[in-house]
Amino acid sequence: MDSIRAPGRPAGTRPAGSRINRWLGHRAAKPIGFTLALLPFVSLVWAAFSDQLGANPAEALIRSLGDWTIRFLVLVLAVTPLRTVTGWVALARLRRMAGLFVFFYACMHLLAYAWFDMEFSVPGIVDDVIKRPFILVGFLSWLLLLALAATSFNRAIRAMGAQRWQLLHRAVYAIAGLAVLHFFWMRSGKNDFAEVAVYATLFAALLGWRLWRRLSKPRTA
Repeated sequence: MDSIRAPGRPAGTRPAGSRINRWLGHRAAKPIGFTLALLPFVSLVWAAFSDQLGANPAEALIRSLGDWTIRFLVLVLAVTPLRTVTGWVALARLRRMAGLFVFFYACMHLLAYAWFDMEFSVPGIVDDVIKRPFILVGFLSWLLLLALAATSFNRAIRAMGAQRWQLLHRAVYAIAGLAVLHFFWMRSGKNDFAEVAVYATLFAALLGWRLWRRLSKPRTA
């Protein structure tokens, strides 16, 4: 069987997908992925302490943490399409970690807001959530992320059962919608919607791919 190869492929070579799967399956892949995912946070902390965040460092920090939250959310939702299209099945090993980094950056975004904007005033935060819709939407998306992060471990999957767990974790698409709405309302004050349109398009494409895959599956009698 080992002597059989695809026509035109030189002897002794392997498909690129096999090599990438081997790299992704290496025991160093997760530590490297963890380090890369943490680098934006370290960079922002360094920039804050070295006074490199511009004229309004608090706002820059809060918004940058929000930006990284939504970027990691795009990454998580892109894992399954990438696996399917490229054959890089070992990407699944990194999906849980990427999902937890979405929650991490969302927590840091919320913490920065509570610290720099509200000075940890609980009544002030509650009043802000009630009065400002974009804060309410952001807080709701964080609560949903909290539920997903709390149930992202194998013990939770066993306790809930696979079907109920999958149903709960489909809330990631609701989170994506809330995140885009939060971002849209935040940028509406400055009429700056270019980045919002990019993220909305990416999320729509990823959700559309899922729907297309589901609808294109042959139905059994």
